[in-house]
Amino acid sequence: MSSTESPSVPAASVLPRVAPVRVGEGERLRSVGLPGVTLTIRSRRPAREGLPPALYVHGLGGSSQNWSSLMAELADEVDSEAVDLPGFGDSPPPDDGDYSVTGHARAVIRYLDAAGRGPVHLFGNSLGGAVATRVAAVRPDLVRTLTLVSPALPELRIQRTAVPTGLLGVPGIAALFTRLTKEWTAEQRVRGVMGLCYGDPGRVTPEALQHAVEELERRLRLPYFWDAMARSARGIVNAYTLGGQHGLWRQAERVLAPTLLVYGGRDQLVAFRMAAKAARAFRHSRLVTLPDAGHVAMMEYPDVVAGAVRELLAQPAGADGTAPDARS
Repeated sequence: MSSTESPSVPAASVLPRVAPVRVGEGERLRSVGLPGVTLTIRSRRPAREGLPPALYVHGLGGSSQNWSSLMAELADEVDSEAVDLPGFGDSPPPDDGDYSVTGHARAVIRYLDAAGRGPVHLFGNSLGGAVATRVAAVRPDLVRTLTLVSPALPELRIQRTAVPTGLLGVPGIAALFTRLTKEWTAEQRVRGVMGLCYGDPGRVTPEALQHAVEELERRLRLPYFWDAMARSARGIVNAYTLGGQHGLWRQAERVLAPTLLVYGGRDQLVAFRMAAKAARAFRHSRLVTLPDAGHVAMMEYPDVVAGAVRELLAQPAGADGTAPDARS
């Protein structure tokens, strides 16, 4: 089944009732209906009026909650919103079942066009980094700066620890994995994901772990959960094999916005060696490396990432150059 076929899940109007999504202090959620897609937007009240807008895009299996800590850190710099991509967080599946990188990028562009907030400071992690790269390349008018945390850009030699995630995109694998792990508790699943995504899972507080478990329990009740995961994973694999002008590295070279690249030295999903290639590909790039961070540096070291973002925002428009490595 291709990623553009209609999903075999109930329409959003007949989905089962599940627990409400957690909303942190100072945050609010709202639902935005757009052509072909409905998106949930998480926002945080800025420290003062008139701050420039920012939009955050999460990675595979994540949600807008992945950005809550960084949004709080940057409340005095930007007016923050984070999107739940179609089929993730509290956003229902897209009408056309398109979970490709292009499909997700199209949803982000539709939101930015409808909201009229652009150009924004655009952030992306993992899959969201690939999505944000595509948005910045095809719609430079919507992007003021670009911040990518471990972006999922094509690698010729994928790390062994990343193979299982890529295999989710193979038809039937998600269903097989579901059967093989049906006895796993939500906490076991969350601890496994944190072990894969964090450089040091010990940095996760008991409260954060409990919130993650509750969120996974909620999402596992959604009939489209694994479908969205599998199709989005397939979308990443397909994007990795796409060449020519639509290839992600070619599009990275077309990005005009000043770009901050953040890579973790303990990343098990995006190879740390890709940092140097990314710094060469994005023409106006600043590279920050965090040797002890994993795949989600904005969750592990939000204060350090926020400091690097402040340096990016203080950079004169149109300037380029590289920033010294930041080390935790």
